[in-house]
Amino acid sequence: MIAMTDAPAPMEDHVLVEVTVPAPADVVWDALRDPAKIRDWFGWEADSLKDEIDFIFVTHARADEATRTVVFEGVNDRYEVEARGDSSVVRVVRSAPAGSWTDVFDGMIEGWISFTWQLAFALARHGLKRRRTLFFSGPPREDRLGRGLLGLDAAPAAGEAWAGPLGPEADAAGEVWFTARHQTGVTVDAWGDGLLVVVDQPPSEKHPRGFVMLTLTTYGLSEAALAELRTRWQAWWEKRFESAAPGC
Repeated sequence: MIAMTDAPAPMEDHVLVEVTVPAPADVVWDALRDPAKIRDWFGWEADSLKDEIDFIFVTHARADEATRTVVFEGVNDRYEVEARGDSSVVRVVRSAPAGSWTDVFDGMIEGWISFTWQLAFALARHGLKRRRTLFFSGPPREDRLGRGLLGLDAAPAAGEAWAGPLGPEADAAGEVWFTARHQTGVTVDAWGDGLLVVVDQPPSEKHPRGFVMLTLTTYGLSEAALAELRTRWQAWWEKRFESAAPGC
């Protein structure tokens, strides 16, 4: 008798994030392939950033320049760059079994969303100039996640102006850069036209109050101004959150 086995689930492409960037496709492609340029949009400043970029984008990536596609080994994810005249569409696509992902929180997916919008911001607003970043992560001490504590849970639509208190800043202003189910990005004028990305992970068995990540991207601040910014945000963070590395 022939043993019956379940047929493999059909695979389909899921677009995890798609952004239009006001830069030619060759410029966007270069930003995805040159490690020195990847440092100015991917992740945040850390001692491990260079090694992470080498691992993800160099030793474990297959690039097809003709189609402007980067496939990442070990996962079913890929970057695609599509020319649209003087602009480009950049997207991350995952090949996975068919089905709805509406209720899924996936840390890797959220990372692709954050970093792709950071790429678009770095190209559109700063031409991939050097950035300086601050990063905070951990569970909240009470039952409120990051966007609620920052007053961004009712942020305007993407592209609209916003102004008001922001964490330890009594007055801040900018525009809403993007919104997604689990995260929000807003520009901050006072940070040299910088960017704040807030990621809220819903409560889970591992983190009953949830988990929050903040990435503050700044441009052109002096070392003294950056140190003052770090001090203000560190004090604000420690009153409201425990500190833990992502994935812990």
